[in-house]
Amino acid sequence: MVKLSVIVPFYNVQQYAPDTLRSLRANAGPDVEFILVDDCSRDETPDILARAERELPGAVHVRHERNGGLATARNTGIDAARGEYLTFLDGDDWLAPGYYEQLLAAIEGLGCDFVRTDHVQCTARARALHRVPHGRRGVVLNPRDAILPADRSTSVDYAYAWAGIYHRRLVDRGLLHFTDGLRTAEDRPWIWRLHREAESFATVGLLGVFYRRGVASSLTQIGDVRQLDFIRAFDQVVRETAEDRDAHKLLPKAVRTYCAIISHHLGSIERFEAPVARKLKSMSAVALRSMPQDVLDDALDSMDVQRATRLRRLRRRPAAAGVTA
Repeated sequence: MVKLSVIVPFYNVQQYAPDTLRSLRANAGPDVEFILVDDCSRDETPDILARAERELPGAVHVRHERNGGLATARNTGIDAARGEYLTFLDGDDWLAPGYYEQLLAAIEGLGCDFVRTDHVQCTARARALHRVPHGRRGVVLNPRDAILPADRSTSVDYAYAWAGIYHRRLVDRGLLHFTDGLRTAEDRPWIWRLHREAESFATVGLLGVFYRRGVASSLTQIGDVRQLDFIRAFDQVVRETAEDRDAHKLLPKAVRTYCAIISHHLGSIERFEAPVARKLKSMSAVALRSMPQDVLDDALDSMDVQRATRLRRLRRRPAAAGVTA
C-alpha cells in the first residue's frame, strides 16, 4: 500500500538532479513512491534518472517523448501516482532528511484536504525563510476564507505546489491536475481552484523544502515567449473566478493580482527578447481590456501611482491585429 506519491518533474537539470535524488533517498520508506518524470531532457538527466530507478527505493521513471512543460509533467505524475497522499518537488530542489514523515504526520493528524508549508529559498549561498501568508497555524479551515483580503498577500499568492501535501480525494474530484501545456504560472489557476473548491485546509510551520532560486535554465530567468503563459494562466483565474458564486467578493483579488503581475513583467521588460517584449505589451493590453472594467478601475485606484499609471497607459494602447490575451 502506497501512502505517499512524490511527483518530481525533471528537464535538463543534470547539474542539480543528483542532489535532488540524494534528498529523496533520505526520505524513502516502504510506503513512499517517487514518480520521476523526465520531460524529454536533452542533457544527461535521462541517464541519471535511469540509474535512480534501479538504486532509489520506490522510484518509478517516466519519460516524455516530447517536451510538454512543467504542468504537463506534473499531470503525468498525478496520473501514475498510487498514493493516498500526493506531493510535488521540482528536479532542481531538495529536501531535509525525514521531511516527508513529518509532512504525512501533519496531514493525517489534521485530517484535511490539503496542508501548506513554509520553505527555504536558496539563491547561491544565501538562504531566506518564506512563510505561507496565513496567520493561523495547525487549525483546519475553509480554503475560501483564505483568499481575501484583496489588498494583502494571501494563501493564493503562495502558489508553490511543492510547499504542501494533498489528499487523493482532490484527484478524484478533478481539483489537483494542472492546466495542460502551461509553461509558467502553472501554479496560479491550480491554487485558486483548490481554495475555491476544496473543503478544508491548514497551514503548518514545517520546514523541509529547499527551493533553488536563480537557476539559469529556469523559465523565471529566461525572457522568451514561454514566459507569456502567465497571461493565459491569469486569464483562466479571472474567468473561473467570475463564474464563482462569490464572484463579487473574489474578483477584486483576482484582478488586482493579475494587474500586479503584469506590472512586474513590464517593470523588467528589458530582460525579454525584443519581439517578446512587444508581444508582452500587446497581450497585456488586450488582457486589461478583457477584465471586468469596473473591477479593474477599482483595482487601479487601489494601487500605487507608478503601477496604476503604467497600466492605465497600457490599457489605452491600440490593439494590434491578431493579438489575443
